[in-house]
Formats: sequence, C-alpha cells, structure tokens
Amino acid sequence: MAIFRLQITSISRGAGRSATAAAAYRAGERIRDERTDVLHNYSRRTDVHHKEILLPSGLKGPNGAWATDRERLWNAAEAVESRRNARLAREYQVALPPELNEGQRLQLARRFAGELANRYNVAVDLAVHAPPAAGDPRNHHAHLLATSRELTATGFGAKAGLDMASEERRRRGLPAGIAEIKAVRERWAALSNEALADAGLEVRIHHGSLRSQGIDREPLPHIPFAAFQMERRGLRSEIAERIRERYRARVQARQSRSPGLDPETLRRQARDAWLQLREQAAAVPLTPQPQPHREESPPSPREGAAQPRAHQSMAERRRAAQARERDAADRDFAL
Repeated sequence: MAIFRLQITSISRGAGRSATAAAAYRAGERIRDERTDVLHNYSRRTDVHHKEILLPSGLKGPNGAWATDRERLWNAAEAVESRRNARLAREYQVALPPELNEGQRLQLARRFAGELANRYNVAVDLAVHAPPAAGDPRNHHAHLLATSRELTATGFGAKAGLDMASEERRRRGLPAGIAEIKAVRERWAALSNEALADAGLEVRIHHGSLRSQGIDREPLPHIPFAAFQMERRGLRSEIAERIRERYRARVQARQSRSPGLDPETLRRQARDAWLQLREQAAAVPLTPQPQPHREESPPSPREGAAQPRAHQSMAERRRAAQARERDAADRDFAL
C-alpha cells in the first residue's frame, strides 16, 4: 500500500560528508573529489533505474549546460564553500507508490524534482532506485540531491531554499523554515495523489500526522536500515529492541488512558464534558461576593492605581467569567 515518506536531510561537511560522495553513491557513478583527490566509485550499483540532473526553467539550454555534468556540478558545490562545517547540499528522499508502474513512478519523481528546481532556483540531481534485492519489493524510492545555493550561468549564487539564512528569508517575505518544510510535504502528497488518481487508483496518502487525520493510534516505529539488516542476518539489534520496547510502552499508556474506547466515543465524551463545564461556568454569579468589613488604610502611591475587586465593572466580571469558561474547556480537551 502507498505510504507517505519524505525525509529531508542536509549534506554537511561538519558531519564528515561530501556532496561528491553523496552524488556518486546515489547515481551509481565514479566521481573524483577535486578538493580531497578522493575517488568515489559506485559504478557497480545495479539498482539505479534512472538518473538525471534537472535545472530551473531559466537555465535550460546553453546557459546551464555546465551544471548537467554531475562531476563538475558537485565539485563546484564543494569548491564554493570554504567553511569546515558548510552545508553542501540538501537531500529529499521520497517513497514512490508501488501501485504505479515504472513509467508512472519516474514521471512523478521528475515532476517533483522539476518543481523543487524552479521553487528554489537550484540544480536537483534525481536518482530513482529499485527495491534492494534482499529487501521489501515495494521499496521503490527516489533521492533528490539539491544544491544548497542558487544556480547561475557561471556558477553558484547565494544560499537558497531551506539553507537560506533566517534574516534573508524575513527580508524577502518568505515563510519560516518549518512552514516551508510543511509546504513541501503537502506538495509531495498532492503530486502523489494526482498520480494515483490518474492511474485509476483509489488509494491516497496524507502528509499530516495521525492526530490531524483523526486517527487515534500510535505511529508505527521506524527501524533503522542497519538494525533491520542485522536482524535479517539472525543477529540481535539492541537499537531495534529499544525502539520496539518504547513503542509498546506508548501503546500500553494510550490504552490505559482510554481502555476499550474508540476515537469517536472519546471525542463525544470530551464534547459532552466541555458543554457541561461551560454551563457551570455560565452559572457563576457575576455580582461580587460580600466582603467582611475592615478599616482601610490610605493607598500607597504604588497601589493607588489598582481598583478593589468589589468595584470591578460589569464588563470586567463578564470577561473573568469567560476566561474561567475557556480554561475549563482547555483542560477538558487536553485530556
């Protein structure tokens, strides 16, 4: 069944990674890093179904010809960065729906890569991979390796997309990074659903959380690939066991909070309780309670501006009652 998966990561020199190695691995090619003189050779890979560099619309043709050379592109991306912890590239890894055929999956991946290239004015190195021979046969996926800087006819410009500085994003009137990530996730879900609909399929994916979809269950845990491979070889993985143990604890905690109740029942009970609290809050008298008589001393200069509670206006007492009502509702919905 089609699932939503879009993982966004950065290729950072500070983490010991390089753009040339990442590009060579994903494309299954030989690329020599001119900065370190290291040869990254992954030409023996057989699971790369398609590889292609997509450019912004304004740089197609002679103006962007230099960027279609994979080795030249990623060596230029390495050379333009001088910091030892520089972000060299941004990767978008997506799961392709197994219900689609090979041509439909490729068309979907190319469309998403093209939109990213135009959205950020960057080069996007697309590699579509087949499922591993010893893995899940439904694991069709694509790697989209995007440059962290804007592309020009002669090289690279300023930082782009998610790698743009916060100050620059505000100056250009762009949304914050987290809002941009949400927009990209939503766009991938929309493109995938369009492809599924065009293929005559009813299955759909959703970019939101289970809670936003009204699904009351714990998300399934993600087991790292290395741990998964260890268990396939019959070895024990402590990491995988800890992940599953924490998952079981979350499931048990959720069941103990709502034993035997379905999500619809929980929502109905929450609404009924909220309505009851609202009626109780509305029944609170707005007139002040009688206060015991006491001799008042002259107010100090600091206290002179404050009004005694007994002399509150009707509007102030009404606002206080409304605040109590909202607090009661918030407490109920937080359960």
